[in-house]
Amino acid sequence: MEAKFQIFLILLAVLAGTALLARRVNIAPAILLLVAGIVLAFVPGMPSLELPPELVLLLVLPPLIYSASVAMSWREFKFNLRPIILLAVGGVIFTAFAVAAATHYLIGLPWSTGFLLGAIVAPPDVVAPLAIARKLGLPRRILVVLEGEGLANDATALILYRFAVVAITTGTFSLSKATGTFAGIVAGELLFGAAVGWLSLHARHRARDPQVEITLSLITPYVAYWIPAHFGGSGVIATVVCGLYMSWNGPLLISSATRLQGIFFWDLVIYLIEGLLFLLTGFQMRLLFEKSKAFPLDDILSATALVVAIIVVARFAWLYPATYLPRLMSKSLRERDPYPPWQWVFVLAFTGVRGAVSLAAALALPFALESGEAFPYRDLILFVSFGVIIVTLVGLGLGLPPMVRWLGVAEAGRGEIIAERQSEIAARREALGAALKSLDAITDDRELSDAVVKLLRARHETRANQLPDSLDPDSHDVSAAGTELTRELISAERKFIHGLLRDGKITDEIRRRIERDLDLEEASLANREYRKVPL
Repeated sequence: MEAKFQIFLILLAVLAGTALLARRVNIAPAILLLVAGIVLAFVPGMPSLELPPELVLLLVLPPLIYSASVAMSWREFKFNLRPIILLAVGGVIFTAFAVAAATHYLIGLPWSTGFLLGAIVAPPDVVAPLAIARKLGLPRRILVVLEGEGLANDATALILYRFAVVAITTGTFSLSKATGTFAGIVAGELLFGAAVGWLSLHARHRARDPQVEITLSLITPYVAYWIPAHFGGSGVIATVVCGLYMSWNGPLLISSATRLQGIFFWDLVIYLIEGLLFLLTGFQMRLLFEKSKAFPLDDILSATALVVAIIVVARFAWLYPATYLPRLMSKSLRERDPYPPWQWVFVLAFTGVRGAVSLAAALALPFALESGEAFPYRDLILFVSFGVIIVTLVGLGLGLPPMVRWLGVAEAGRGEIIAERQSEIAARREALGAALKSLDAITDDRELSDAVVKLLRARHETRANQLPDSLDPDSHDVSAAGTELTRELISAERKFIHGLLRDGKITDEIRRRIERDLDLEEASLANREYRKVPL
């Protein structure tokens, strides 16, 4: 037990160090973490760490999906539902069939085995490309479609995966039955996810205790995921629906204290989960290397190269027709949602990075059929899945920034950022105006002293004066200078309070209360800081 805890601490140290290095060299942390995991796996004396598939599918996946769903805008998700479904359902099925056909005709795999491999490598993982895309300032719609696809595509892939495993182990498959089962799973999980979201939100609202509410929020994704998964569903759809329900209905029912603590809690949880997951994925290289000695290396490399080529080409082959054909055939769709630039579609197609879910699905394959025979091509599927993850994550992940710069896609994103910041400033001013009207009404209805009214109006004027008049350079410089000076004043106040504590003039409890106010004020400065848009 002590040795395992020491390894855990080493992994945390590597995670922190790699994150700092990634920021310095401007590379997505997921890429460096994968490489670091591979290097660590071959360090002399380092024990072999096998990634249990149930750890990913049952413990890691639910909070990742739920957190991303809560952060997702339901309005934007609904507006982009058509392209999201085309990618998350149609694109995954098309890619799975493309891999099945290529591996059957070119390297002789049975159709069922090829389709199983296709289901495993079909769903892209958006953690690394989405982190890169946000840094590059891509148009908002690209980010929404990428994020929405990443939420839903695992559901399609896992359902196809289970169909393929059953077909191989039993030797039978019915397309009509599988289609009906797929539709039933989707409908059932939609209803179940909404029900879990409603129950969780109202239970948290009744609790009125930040610690209890955050504990319930941690339980929620597992309830939404595990129960459908236990009965043969994916669990992913229910978790996505639950998260979207919380995102849309939660703001007015969740207290400010819970929201503040919950943000920090979930940010840390997701940071650790994602980082450790990529590290442990890299660790699997040692296990696979030991197994590969009994398997022809040429077969592994050729199969991996073939599958990588197929999934990359298939994503382009699916995405361009899926984007332009519906608009070509529907005038109303064209008017409501005009043709996007081809460069946007190219960026979406280029982000076909595969991640740990594909590896977990491959690791979860049974070792034997119902007859007792070894599961066919299990090791080859495992090798190819890991190879696809490495090649796509490193290759496409590193290639995305220069590709975006070459296509000039970020230019449109910069205009959106300016418009969004202007809209935010206007919304803040309108909200302050509404609060001022409310204060006037309260003053008329209640007998408030002049001192109270003066204090409230001063608070309002202070908050209004903190907003820049516009985003032009001169206004920005004034606002930035004021923000920086406020930070210096907060720092001076914090040092003075610390001096009072050391001199014994105040207690630690007093210091903590004052420090909390200063921390919240400093965090508020960072939240409303309007940085210059890079040109």
